[in-house]
Amino acid sequence: MAKDGEKGEWKEFIWNPRTREFLGRTGSSWGLILLFYLVFYIFLAGLFALTMYVMLQTLDDHKPTWQDRLSTPGMVIRPKADETFEIIYDIEKTETWDMYPEALHKFLEPYNDSVQAQKNDECVSDRYFKQEDSEEVKNNPKRSCQFNRTMLEECSGLHDVSYGYQEGKPCIIIKLNRVIGMLPGKNGLAPYVTCGAKKEDSEKIGELMYFPPNGTFNLMYYPYYGKKAQVNYSQPLVAIKFLNITQNEDVNIECKINAENIPIGSERDKFAGRVSFKLRINNKN
Repeated sequence: MAKDGEKGEWKEFIWNPRTREFLGRTGSSWGLILLFYLVFYIFLAGLFALTMYVMLQTLDDHKPTWQDRLSTPGMVIRPKADETFEIIYDIEKTETWDMYPEALHKFLEPYNDSVQAQKNDECVSDRYFKQEDSEEVKNNPKRSCQFNRTMLEECSGLHDVSYGYQEGKPCIIIKLNRVIGMLPGKNGLAPYVTCGAKKEDSEKIGELMYFPPNGTFNLMYYPYYGKKAQVNYSQPLVAIKFLNITQNEDVNIECKINAENIPIGSERDKFAGRVSFKLRINNKN
């Protein structure tokens, strides 16, 4: 009997025909509850939309309000064989090095002189290419300076499609990561790249050639205004050609950026402003 009573109580709780209550509430009570939550969530949605609207009014579509990137740009090498930054090949075995010229050729295609002439300007060398906004009028999209592939001369791949790899005199191309608004020079002195071997390999690296001359990143390519504001921007490059590096041995190399106002390394990233890689050229002759 007790079980029948409990069963009856549950049925009555779900629906009480005498008081016309469903789950303990009348229809008007349920209506008021639903109306309250409807108004409450509409208010929350409106508050969220208003907050997002106010926040979006403070943002610039072409320039981030805040930047969390390092003020010292990172350096990247091409060709990039893998995550270990090792370039190892055998001169006599074409299949061990042909991927490097292929990667460089693909990387340099946007720098062809004809492509650069179509989309970028011829700028005045050795001075910043600043394009300030006119008060409320945004000067977008901003123009960019030409960096022509021919400036890399012996490392352009236009005269030697193997980029020196077939002769054991390989080319490495370096670029700086983009940092919006960075002015990397000081007192008219442009930043430049230098490469050298680690201490244990100091006698193995041999003679180097830099293109453009002195491994310089010309000031006219700065400042950078951002991907949306400067859609045709071409990062300047520096190529290094290893003329007589010791063969059949590992040579650990480090390249770094040199500028009065760009510190090398930091607490956040000890590799900022420099890049290290291993180069080994095998040759049975």
